[in-house]
Amino acid sequence: MRIRVDTATSSKLPSRPANTTQSDSIHGIKASILIPGRGEPLKDGALVINGSKIAWVGHQTSIPAQYTHVQFKTVPVLMPGLWDCHMHYTGAGPGDNATYVSSLGSSALFGARVSKELERTLLAGFTTVRETGGYAGEIFPAVKEGTLVGPNVYSSVGIMGVTGGHSDIHPVPIGTVLDNAQHGGISQVCDGVSDCVKTVRLMVRRGAKLIKVCATGGVGSELDDPQDAQFSPEELKAIVEEAARTKRIVAAHCHGKEGIMNALHAGVRTIEHGSYLDEEAIALMKEKDAILIATRLIVEEGIKNPAEWPPISYQKLLKIRAQNKKSYALAVQHGVKIALGTDWNAGEHGKELEYAVEAGLTPLEAIEACTATSPETLGPHFAPLSGQLKEGYDADVIAVSNNPLDDVKILGDPKNVTHVWKGGKLYKEE
Repeated sequence: MRIRVDTATSSKLPSRPANTTQSDSIHGIKASILIPGRGEPLKDGALVINGSKIAWVGHQTSIPAQYTHVQFKTVPVLMPGLWDCHMHYTGAGPGDNATYVSSLGSSALFGARVSKELERTLLAGFTTVRETGGYAGEIFPAVKEGTLVGPNVYSSVGIMGVTGGHSDIHPVPIGTVLDNAQHGGISQVCDGVSDCVKTVRLMVRRGAKLIKVCATGGVGSELDDPQDAQFSPEELKAIVEEAARTKRIVAAHCHGKEGIMNALHAGVRTIEHGSYLDEEAIALMKEKDAILIATRLIVEEGIKNPAEWPPISYQKLLKIRAQNKKSYALAVQHGVKIALGTDWNAGEHGKELEYAVEAGLTPLEAIEACTATSPETLGPHFAPLSGQLKEGYDADVIAVSNNPLDDVKILGDPKNVTHVWKGGKLYKEE
């Protein structure tokens, strides 16, 4: 494998030598199977990239005359770059408790570690991530300018929660938590409508493209229960309304039903986890056109790795496992809109598609949930033209060695991702 990296250190540098022609930025790919992201797969498909955009998609026998001179690579299967819609790039080291360490240690060290995590993400075929709290959003400018290799990042930067809630760091003095929040930390603690509104504005100031709230307790926090409702309905409504002033949507960490209902009534766009969804909550999700991101991977892989958790958190993970699986399947059965996110380790993102199929999606539907549906989790203002092999869309494209419609598990192993193009540039080639 070779990793291809743009070595330019400034966006002002020319993208190609001055004596080249525009046609040098045009190249093509032919595939035995082309999976468009939304719609039926195409046998013997082809795609033309012009600069950072897809210029044409169709059957190999229908390539327009103006592209007959273009050099084409040939791959077995071509599909859109994948999205992970629930990631945290905290930069915790081996054996570290991510919640504590990433909030109280060296941001410079975390950033260095995150840079490698982002590279692993891209080489696994995930060309875009929606970061629901973490450091990737604030180092993404280095990716855009070519200093680092990584996916596109749309980040909430911080995670908003109440004092003593899921975003708090319970064993640490509250003064330390609040001080860290003011100095670049991820955990953001706020109480009351005015404090919540101010915190939304602070996250926007730090570059957040969405707002993340904890409407219930969680697994990783020590003193709350996943079914606890957190933030009052008034606080949640104020957060959603303030986010909307700058065209940002709100993503809500929700396990328990009461918190799910509060978040939906307040107008959140996405429900993260959704472990205690029932038919009433699902009906409200459909009414509000909300999206479920069930994050099955962290539950199943987390249970396989008990050393990754404090003992009390591991017991909570065991408690929600069956309910999370049941709720996901019920949501699929009732036609809730699904996007995929992992909440797990960089590079292992593709395993999430297996759990989507287990919940009742077909492999083609699981791929759509991981591609074409994903931009909708950012709302209409920030959603890019991405996730589909379609003319005018971003040229974020991957090739895989075998057909995932026959066995979606192949997307769980980065070795099966043979090529990765992001913005028309080739970053990985086996």
